[in-house]
Amino acid sequence: MCRTCDHNARVSRPPVPLPAEHIPPGTADWRTPDAQRWLAAVPALWAHPLWAILAWVLSIVWELQAVPAACTSAEPCGTDWPGIGVAGLMVLTPYWVWRQPRLAFAGLAAVLAALVVDEGFTAFARPSALGFLLAVAFAAAGLAHRLAVARRQRSLALEAAGTVVQPLPAAARTFRRGRISFVLGGLLWAVAGFGFWQAHQVVDAYEERAAGATHLSGRVTAVEWGDEDTDVLTVTADGRTHHVDTAFPEDFPVGSRVDIVVDGEWKALVAEPYDIFGWELLVLGGSVAGLAFLVNGAAGRLLSRRLAREPLPVLNVLVREDDEDGRTWVFASDDPQGLRPILHFHSLHAFEDEEDEEEDKEEDGSEANDDSADAVGLRKITEIFRGGGPTPPLREAVLYGAPYAGAEVVFVARDDADDDEVAVACSVDTVKPAVAGWRKRGPGRRERETPLRPADEVAAGMTRTEGPRVWKAHGFSRAVGLFLLLVEGGGIWAMLDNGPSWTWLFLIAGVPWLVTAVATALTWRITADRDGLWVTGAWRVRRIPWHVITSVVHSEDTIRVGRAKDDSVDVSPTGFAWLERRLRREPAAERVTDELRALLLHPELRPTQEATAGQQGMPVGPPLAALSVLWGAAVLLLG
Repeated sequence: MCRTCDHNARVSRPPVPLPAEHIPPGTADWRTPDAQRWLAAVPALWAHPLWAILAWVLSIVWELQAVPAACTSAEPCGTDWPGIGVAGLMVLTPYWVWRQPRLAFAGLAAVLAALVVDEGFTAFARPSALGFLLAVAFAAAGLAHRLAVARRQRSLALEAAGTVVQPLPAAARTFRRGRISFVLGGLLWAVAGFGFWQAHQVVDAYEERAAGATHLSGRVTAVEWGDEDTDVLTVTADGRTHHVDTAFPEDFPVGSRVDIVVDGEWKALVAEPYDIFGWELLVLGGSVAGLAFLVNGAAGRLLSRRLAREPLPVLNVLVREDDEDGRTWVFASDDPQGLRPILHFHSLHAFEDEEDEEEDKEEDGSEANDDSADAVGLRKITEIFRGGGPTPPLREAVLYGAPYAGAEVVFVARDDADDDEVAVACSVDTVKPAVAGWRKRGPGRRERETPLRPADEVAAGMTRTEGPRVWKAHGFSRAVGLFLLLVEGGGIWAMLDNGPSWTWLFLIAGVPWLVTAVATALTWRITADRDGLWVTGAWRVRRIPWHVITSVVHSEDTIRVGRAKDDSVDVSPTGFAWLERRLRREPAAERVTDELRALLLHPELRPTQEATAGQQGMPVGPPLAALSVLWGAAVLLLG
């Protein structure tokens, strides 16, 4: 079970209630039996989109190998925009199989139709094409099964909700989905348009020059395989020798005949008239990504408008935000500890029109308070996404809309127990059932593998000390630091030894991170004294008073100290927890986190003295950065 759920089960913190006036009369509770029936109606394992995508990719690879394309004078490797369009559909269709099942049917049909139009039905006599047809049929069967399951889930949700229906809250009716998707899609299509224009500039320049050039036919007498991307053919034509660049020398073996165009020193193969692969790739990537964003935006806008069109079924549930990625998890109304999630989605708060908000502010004169509340809320959201804030509470909520895989929903809940106002939140991606898979599903699923020890249990094994408590880098942490130091030194040598190169960009991006990681892993230190913590990282020592600390967690070899009004303070890396567990040892960083949490929750165990300068530690990032610069200079001078 997840750490967050386990922790809440121990403390038995009740869910944040929703005021009765915000619960529509007759709203049914979505209880565990009905929720489990809904959750049991999930697609069979064979219909998981991953299998369809794998079959799709393998069949396309097989088809490309079975029908290799070759550049010839009769069919030169020039522009093939219809082919680029089909290639775009081949890339988009697997994405739609995963995200947009209904639209994926159109993608499958279009690609299949393109094959039939190009080669006719006789193409399926080829084993590779028949394999592609079977992959399409398998994907279509999986899509049909998933859509049937979604209809079943919707009927079960409607059955649990009963006959009570309610219109959406006003804020949700004005919520607009897809704006960012439309903007990004438009920008990407503009990039694709620029690539298309540049490609035609290259084509027009070639055709203009080739029109006045001499056309020759000759025989390949030698092939020179170059070290870079371009190889050279030696062609003898009309008693003269010509050296012509080629991107596919395997298509022109020695002895074969080729056609070339010659204009002074400029020469080109008729079969390979120009190279616009980079621009074609830009067109393909921009158009595919742009269309994906546009389709997602249009689908989200359509589903959100459909929600607002008519009254919706309502269900009384419990919700909680994941403290790792901000995902909203829904639990049954009779699961007050949040142990069995039902479904999940990402959501954003919806607000009424700005004019209404201004009127409300004028009535109570609370602009300053609202600004302060917004700032606090922003910090909470930041801490949730960074994983260093307090565990988000379980909250009572009313769910609008019949949930099913692929649906959009709205819910109404209070943000926390200290906030009397009720917030309206709308999903910004589709509903997904909380089913077990290759990745563990549930709030806090990336937390520590070992069970979280209760603070009381840890405190019972600790005794109060007069002097400060010090935790510092241990053997595994220093081993990680030394390994990264070798990686850094070797990387600097490898990239600088051959003189100036574009690979130096990797140094600019990677060395600062490596220096920070090495310095932290070798010498991190946390000192607890009477008034708070001294946290020594790579570049500085930070002072964190006890009264501003909200949490201490260990996640992915990071010790994170949450603060009430500021961002959390992270110490990373602090070891190699995965290897320590495999060696049947308790990860040292987890033990440090447990003891710090015990001191946070049991003030009577805190030291009575202040830490001296020597106990606070010293960051080694600056001298390590200087040594890295000296090492790089030595490599350049000796090279």
